[in-house]
Amino acid sequence: MSPAEAKTRIESLTSELKQHNYNYYVLAMPTIADYDFDKKLEELNALEKQYPEFADPNSPTQQVGGDITKDFVTVTHRWPMLSLGNTYNEQELLDFDQRIRKAIGDNFEYVCELKFDGLSMSLTYEDGVLVRAVTRGDGIQGDDVTTNVRTINTIPKRLKHGDYPSQFEIRGEVFMHLKAFERLNNERIEAGEVPYANPRNFASGTIKMQDSAEVARRPLDCFLYFLYTERLLFRTHWESLQAVKNWGFHTNEHSKLCSTIDDVFKFISYWDKNRFDLSYDIDGIVIKVNSYAQQQELGFTAKSPRWAIAYKFKAEQVQTELLAVTYQVGRTGAVTPVANLKPVLLAGTTVKRATLHNADEIEKRLKLHEHDWVFVEKGGEIIPKIISVNLEKRSPDAKPVKYLTHCPECGTELIRKEGEAASYCPNDEGCHPQIVGKMQHFISRKAMNIDGLGDETIETLYQNKFIGRISDIYDLQQHSEELKKMGRFGEKSINNMLAGIEKSKEMPFEKVLFGLGIRYVGETVAKKLAAHFKNIDRLASATFDELIAAEEIGERIALSIIEYFSDEKHKQEIEKLQTQGLQFVTIEKEVTLASEKLSGQSFIISGVFEKFSRDELKDIIEQNGGKIVSGISAKLNFLVAGDNMGPAKLEKAQKLNIPIISDAELFEMIA
Repeated sequence: MSPAEAKTRIESLTSELKQHNYNYYVLAMPTIADYDFDKKLEELNALEKQYPEFADPNSPTQQVGGDITKDFVTVTHRWPMLSLGNTYNEQELLDFDQRIRKAIGDNFEYVCELKFDGLSMSLTYEDGVLVRAVTRGDGIQGDDVTTNVRTINTIPKRLKHGDYPSQFEIRGEVFMHLKAFERLNNERIEAGEVPYANPRNFASGTIKMQDSAEVARRPLDCFLYFLYTERLLFRTHWESLQAVKNWGFHTNEHSKLCSTIDDVFKFISYWDKNRFDLSYDIDGIVIKVNSYAQQQELGFTAKSPRWAIAYKFKAEQVQTELLAVTYQVGRTGAVTPVANLKPVLLAGTTVKRATLHNADEIEKRLKLHEHDWVFVEKGGEIIPKIISVNLEKRSPDAKPVKYLTHCPECGTELIRKEGEAASYCPNDEGCHPQIVGKMQHFISRKAMNIDGLGDETIETLYQNKFIGRISDIYDLQQHSEELKKMGRFGEKSINNMLAGIEKSKEMPFEKVLFGLGIRYVGETVAKKLAAHFKNIDRLASATFDELIAAEEIGERIALSIIEYFSDEKHKQEIEKLQTQGLQFVTIEKEVTLASEKLSGQSFIISGVFEKFSRDELKDIIEQNGGKIVSGISAKLNFLVAGDNMGPAKLEKAQKLNIPIISDAELFEMIA
């Protein structure tokens, strides 16, 4: 056999055996006898040894995994992995369509895609080689699981020559086919192991295993569906899907380009009926505006893109008996009633509890009685909730469920503020779940992210009287010897914990502010407040009018902030945290001014530009003294307009006589 013939044969066998592996492990539908497969694998192995220069590094002879990953490195996403807004009915989808039309006009298309019930994954390629695979995590950062992802046959480790950019990210969903799930779960049952509840859990558990050899033995698949590049390569999402398929990526064959919302509804209706014929689970349809220019124009909220939405199929419902209602107290003092149910199988998992939200839900909407038979479904396929009561099964002498009047933890009388649904325990300084919950929130990943300190450790330290409030965490250094005597912690774990506490002092003001746990001040609101007020003193002394003048700060948030800072205990706690070295001042991003030619001028950038991205234009404006604002008003100085800008924005600017300039005219201003 000549070298040229050997090269051709190696490529042919490699491709054929990869497909057979996929058929066997993923689809559970082998198309070749084991003996024949083994003989082909032996032939490939012999040829690769004779002609190693032609061997594929991801050959079936090599792809068995084996690396042990002790810890997954946390990686910040280049482009945040946002979640999608959800809808469960046609009217909400029509409302979404109307919002799109109002913003960009009637000339647009949708791409409809199946919504896979799997694990979101971001893949980074450099020069055609897979260099990193990262989970969604919290959307801002995730875990590097590259070693495990390399074992997935349908994810290319090296692309063939093509017109792809030197560096790009592609997003997708890792999942497990139903037949493979069933086969593996049966193996677990036969081996006396606990079976997984559903394919998604199996896939998620597999991708985070430490032994990639075991991952390789568990058949996973992956559909890729969204491309990210520094510069736009395509005009539309549909074009990019066709391109990445040609590059060698596994895309889903059932995506469809739709011209009207009626076409979208037809697509949804078809798959609502036919989804059970697929070899994998889907829980809805994703609808995306096709044009990238129009996507840019529509933009994002803090959590999700405005140009996409997920239509979720109606959740499965079951009927079961209400055994009792119990109550949980959260870190803010909010008391949540929980329905304890007779265990029942629902959407692949056994449900024993469901949320009841508040007193109105129990007494007004459901009119719940003791031992009622209730209909339960999973909201968004995740959280069980009671939908209604089967009145025909209610006992004639059943007593109504009455919402409790005092805290189940500390006995304090509950309060319910006017206009609010939830009841609260006001004893924030003496109620165990509130005290511990505040500290657990403070150390959490989205807040101070303190390594070596988890929820159980916080509970243990509180029970042993080492900590009673957030600032006590930073005094633990003084108790290191006492901690060692407890026997609960080893010296290494204590050192790791103390190092994590010390490092957390570097966390920015917005994280500290979020960590304080002020009611209604979530992660996004904390960022807005930190950016607007710059430091804790200005925020603490802000009036109601000053607070609501800040971006996205409404009346409820403003009143909560004022109430928080009016409490002397909170002021003392913040003063102590300041002396302990935490950051209570926003460190501004330093902008090096190239000139001050745009000083005092405000700008909005809209549309798509041929030579620059919108972020690049934003930087150029700020570097020359200009200011970027978020909305069009009479005070706006210039609208920098590119191609395909939204008609609503253009119309408003014209009504207010705002000067509309091109990027070329912008550069003339700073030339």
